[in-house]
Amino acid sequence: MTNTILILGAGGQIGTELTQKLRAVYGVNNVVATDIRPNETLSSTGIFEIVDAMNREAIVEIIKKHNVSEVYLMAALLSATAEKFPEKAWDLNMNSLFHILNFAKEGLIKKVFWPSSIAVFGPTTPKELTPQETVMEPNTVYGISKLAGERWCDYYSQKFDVDVRTVRYPGLISWKTLPGGGTTDYAVEIFHKALNEGSYTCFLKKDTRLPMMFMDDAITATLRLMQAEKPKTYKAYNIGAVDFTPDEISAVIQQHLPDFTINYAPDFRQEIADSWPASIDDSIAQNEWGWSSEFDLEDIANVMLKNLA
Repeated sequence: MTNTILILGAGGQIGTELTQKLRAVYGVNNVVATDIRPNETLSSTGIFEIVDAMNREAIVEIIKKHNVSEVYLMAALLSATAEKFPEKAWDLNMNSLFHILNFAKEGLIKKVFWPSSIAVFGPTTPKELTPQETVMEPNTVYGISKLAGERWCDYYSQKFDVDVRTVRYPGLISWKTLPGGGTTDYAVEIFHKALNEGSYTCFLKKDTRLPMMFMDDAITATLRLMQAEKPKTYKAYNIGAVDFTPDEISAVIQQHLPDFTINYAPDFRQEIADSWPASIDDSIAQNEWGWSSEFDLEDIANVMLKNLA
């Protein structure tokens, strides 16, 4: 029987496209998608199970039923949502990870992908070309949980030889799926509003620079890291692509839609964004497993407007 990949939280912004890519690469019958609620897109294109990422016993059943060898743990409460429900976010983001790390420790599975985020950095981190290893003092619930998760992954890697791999995603942009409650969501919303309403009110200031990435690049980075040889030591790899401000992305959109207008009404997410890097140094990922991005801001705008239209 072929070894199988299990994706927990497959119905989210990243999980949906990651599932489709993994099915295309490894075969529809070798990728089991799961989420806490029904998902017609995923269930109509392959194996789908409803499961709570916190339910240890249910996950064990699925692992045994489908002969799972690799787990991609994508279930999480993201930055803006986590600020509203801190205890729920900590519970989901940490305990789901413990379950999977322990399955690997016990030999039930062989390899784990667990995503981190630029949210691990904080206001004391260098803003420009933020290095792989630097001061990390996050001041958000999401960032705290991701930093703690990185340390636990490193611990399980060192103490129990668990093969767990991590990238720190920047803000992600996709036309296929809606964002799920993050601080960088404006970079997706702006395209929908530009096409449907001709104007957008942004919840960040016009000059707020943040690292961003087109979803295709994020999926490529994820697969490339998982297909690479096991790193000698665990790292949560910085991956970078582009960085821009709301003002800059609106200017690019206006080249396609000259009548588009943008207004600014910063809310609580501004404080989160202010604590994050403006740009990322991903040279270690480039050197160790050949990471490089393909999509710049112009490419992203072209693809987003073409497909959403």
